[in-house]
Amino acid sequence: MKTFAFAFAFALAATAAQAQYQTGTGSNSSTHTSSGYTRGNGTYVAPYVATNPNGTQRDNYSTTGNVNPYTGAVGTRAPTK
Repeated sequence: MKTFAFAFAFALAATAAQAQYQTGTGSNSSTHTSSGYTRGNGTYVAPYVATNPNGTQRDNYSTTGNVNPYTGAVGTRAPTK
């Protein structure tokens, strides 16, 4: 019974990890901060935290299925890559 329970738990974890990668959920743990600045048209952009570039948009905070841990905002953009 213990072997079955362990195998079931392992299979469940592996399935969740695989589904997370394929559907774009799971935010990138590597981040950087950006200082506030003023655009050329006079609009002020407040400081923010963003994920580091890594060749995919599936783990960005703004991508569907992800949540920004700093603001609690839920991602709404569909991944394009």
